[in-house]
Amino acid sequence: AIQRIGTRDGKMVTIRPAVIEDLPGMQHCNLLCLPENYQMKYFMYHLLAWPQVSQVAVDEDNTVVGYVLAKMDEETTDEKDTHGHITSLAVRRTYRRQGIAEKLMNQACAVMAEVYRAHYCSLHVRRSNRAALHLYKDKLGFLQEDLEPKYYADGEDALAMKRPLQARVVCKHDHDHDDGHGHSHGDGHSHGGEGHGHSHGDQPCTGHHGETAALQRYRAARKEE
Repeated sequence: AIQRIGTRDGKMVTIRPAVIEDLPGMQHCNLLCLPENYQMKYFMYHLLAWPQVSQVAVDEDNTVVGYVLAKMDEETTDEKDTHGHITSLAVRRTYRRQGIAEKLMNQACAVMAEVYRAHYCSLHVRRSNRAALHLYKDKLGFLQEDLEPKYYADGEDALAMKRPLQARVVCKHDHDHDDGHGHSHGDGHSHGGEGHGHSHGDQPCTGHHGETAALQRYRAARKEE
């Protein structure tokens, strides 16, 4: 799906699936926003192996101003455990706090669920990254699953988080607010993050910030534990 949103300066930003031509712009955005950087072949691998999952935000000149690099888990053997994973999320500083990061995330999750039949989306985030934690917990409905000590190359702990998904995971009537920047998530590599963003999609809402029924049940079950 393609979404268009207006920015504070009156310009338009388009959220759409990433294509090969976007790779240089995605890598440049990664270098500008994050301490964890990747070689071009790593970006290429995501796009070729899992088409449609990774998303970009581009301005009117088709310049990449934000992206989410995402994939499907390769080690899953049980269909019930089919899930996606967020590798990296970044939004350029001048485009933050405008709903872009959240929209990128919701679009990626929607593809995971609808195209690849993912049951949930996972990610890792630095324990100290309060901005990212606010995005994931309060805006996107991710819940902490585990603490992984010294996960990152610099020795910082990572929080492993999960968001249950179903066929429809995005929300039409959302707030176009974003208090995020950019951040990276671990998938066996030394990823980390500092910043974030948030967004919403193009399907009817059900509950808090477009929560799915699956997410609501999951939250209730966790409270009972």
